[in-house]
Amino acid sequence: MPGAPLKPMLATTGPLPVGAGWAYEFKWDGVRALADLTGGHPHLFARSGVEITAAYPELVTLAEQVDDALLDGEVVLFDPAGQPSFTALAERMHVRDGAKAARLAATLPVTYMIFDLLRWRGEDLTGWPYHERRAALDGLGLGAARWTVPPCFTDGAATYQAAGEHGLEGVLAKRADSVYRPGVRSPDWVKVKLEVTGDFVIGGWRPGARKIGGLLVGVPGPDGRLTYRGRVGGGIGAALERELLRELEPLRADGSPFAGDVPREDARGAIWVTPRIVVEVRYGQRTPDGRLRFPRVLRLRPDKPPGEVEDA
Repeated sequence: MPGAPLKPMLATTGPLPVGAGWAYEFKWDGVRALADLTGGHPHLFARSGVEITAAYPELVTLAEQVDDALLDGEVVLFDPAGQPSFTALAERMHVRDGAKAARLAATLPVTYMIFDLLRWRGEDLTGWPYHERRAALDGLGLGAARWTVPPCFTDGAATYQAAGEHGLEGVLAKRADSVYRPGVRSPDWVKVKLEVTGDFVIGGWRPGARKIGGLLVGVPGPDGRLTYRGRVGGGIGAALERELLRELEPLRADGSPFAGDVPREDARGAIWVTPRIVVEVRYGQRTPDGRLRFPRVLRLRPDKPPGEVEDA
């Protein structure tokens, strides 16, 4: 990892830990970044170790507020509604041209969500327990238009509920006495992704390695045509595939039941059907245009007619 001071500590995925000795933070849908602030010259590094300073010129002045520190956090882009938008952030992530980065910083500014302090005034803090590092971070008084130290909490269940109410990605639980272990995916940090379920109408499918590589799903509008919500390939085991084919094969249709265009990569080779079959899908939030992120099929909903499916 040339140039990067260390590798960031990583979390394991699991159920929400409960009990004393845990602290809870919101999980932000952005990109991990270490900020090495020395001599008034900040250097930002991605999780891979690649320097990304040029991509985010609006964060350069962070070095004017704190010097000789190593921070860990997440670069997040909030949409006009105040929700993290990874889709919008994708326009910023790989920009290295200074002029283009400056233009994007003016129209699509990011916020650096700082959650850890790893070095301060020459002292390595990675061996300190989390609660002491966090207290030291809070003591710096960091805060400006483009960076902040988000809160941490002691009530995991309430934090998880609040994450759902605010449309966030989930919760990160950290053992209060845990040290920072660079480059280690440690059970001392547990990420709990917030997922939701919804019912969607099948408008077609795409063959893949199996007969059904992915379902094309949507929600019905007033005219009965579907608004496209994405391709769902996860969760389709052999038994469910047989059940789906039994229901969908008799409904083959000549044209798409979706209003508007389905993305070319999803429509290629699609087999369209009359939209009569409803499935329950679990997914992790949506893109700004309503597409499902990380969807997987849970089950068929033979008890629910398409006309009762509503968009969330």
